[in-house]
Amino acid sequence: MKGSAPEVTFEEFQRVRIHAGTIVEVAPNTRARVPAYVLRIDFGPLGMRTSSAQLTRNYAAEDLVGRQVVAVMNFPPKRIAGVKSEVLVLGTVSEDEGVVLLHPSFPVANGTLVA
Repeated sequence: MKGSAPEVTFEEFQRVRIHAGTIVEVAPNTRARVPAYVLRIDFGPLGMRTSSAQLTRNYAAEDLVGRQVVAVMNFPPKRIAGVKSEVLVLGTVSEDEGVVLLHPSFPVANGTLVA
C-alpha cells in the first residue's frame, strides 16, 4: 500500500481487537493459488482459531509451530481457498522480504490484548 492512508481516531483503532496467540498446527493450504499454510492458533481463553497465511517464502512449517503471533480477531471470517480463515495474522509485507510476522518481544499469555 503506497501513499498516505485516511486518518482514524483512537476510538476507531480501539475497536480492532488484536491479540497474541501461539501457533499449534501448520499444514499446507493445497487449494491456495499462492503457496500458503493453514494455521491453528491458540488464543487461550479466546479459543482456537484458524487462518490461511502466505508465509511459505520465509517460514518452514516446522519452524512456525510454537511461535507466538499477533492477529486481528474481530474481522468477519473469510473463506480462502477452501479454508475458513477466522483471524488475520499480522506481518509486514514487501516485495523484497515477503511476509515477516509480527510477534511479542517476550512470551505473553495466549489471548493477551495488543494495545
